[in-house]
Amino acid sequence: MASSSIPLCARFLDKAAVKTGSDGEWHLCSVTQVEETKQIIKLLPIFAATIVPSVMLAQVLTLFIKQGTTLDRRIGPRFSIPPGNLSSFFMIATIIVIPAYDRGFVPLLRKYTNNPRGITMLQRIGLGLFLHVLVMVMASFVEKWRLTIVRSHGLAHQKATVPLTVFALAPQFVLMGVAEMLVEVGKMEFFYDQAPQGMKSLGSSFFTSSLAIGNFMSSFILSTTAKITREGGRNGWIENNLNASRLDNYYLFFAVLNVGNLLFFFVVSRFFVYNREGTSSEKELKQQEEVFPDERGIMFEQLAA
Repeated sequence: MASSSIPLCARFLDKAAVKTGSDGEWHLCSVTQVEETKQIIKLLPIFAATIVPSVMLAQVLTLFIKQGTTLDRRIGPRFSIPPGNLSSFFMIATIIVIPAYDRGFVPLLRKYTNNPRGITMLQRIGLGLFLHVLVMVMASFVEKWRLTIVRSHGLAHQKATVPLTVFALAPQFVLMGVAEMLVEVGKMEFFYDQAPQGMKSLGSSFFTSSLAIGNFMSSFILSTTAKITREGGRNGWIENNLNASRLDNYYLFFAVLNVGNLLFFFVVSRFFVYNREGTSSEKELKQQEEVFPDERGIMFEQLAA
């Protein structure tokens, strides 16, 4: 491995494989163990930058849906969309965009970048982080629109249905689905691909760990923001009655948080050096397809003999 791909702060781990004194209780680590540890440490800054996107995902399943419960969810005279089904906008967008990205976007960019993935894994994550900023700005404007209608109808202190269709929330659900397709799929691929060969499971766990930490952070940010904004006897940004809340300010706060996280991601990704080329290039896949049938035929012949 090229030394330039290892952060300077991890070079001290080389001492773990160097014998410097007399024999004792300590055992030397192999060079492979030291190098694999360095590769895992190198992933930690990127891992830290993927926690905030997991906080954004938690908003889809909580506040976005709670917003929908205050809106007109009727379709026709008899049917009303259940609040929990509002996340279907998010899921449908994700299901549609994933194959569209793989079959349309990637082949198009591959012609210009000569990258089998179209764009690098970090560029894919970065694009998703940028979309998160747009999602929060959009959500803030939609909420401001909803609150304007609330005030114009005198519903600020009532838990009443706002005369605004629930489909006003569809764009932010759909855009969040696109952003999550880029970020979540991108970081799953990135952590598995860039983890050392003997620590793939640990690399994959970074993906699920960021989701778990993001959910805990979402609860912490929500409760802390509600407590701080209620000081002085004022109405907080997040109240049980959303018609008396200021979710538009809360979403703007998240937009600023995402901008800060995006800048942090740009810095850490700028200095990140990939361990190797991706393992899923078209050339390698074709080679595997060409070799595998021959090996399978030889195996069957040996079994038959």
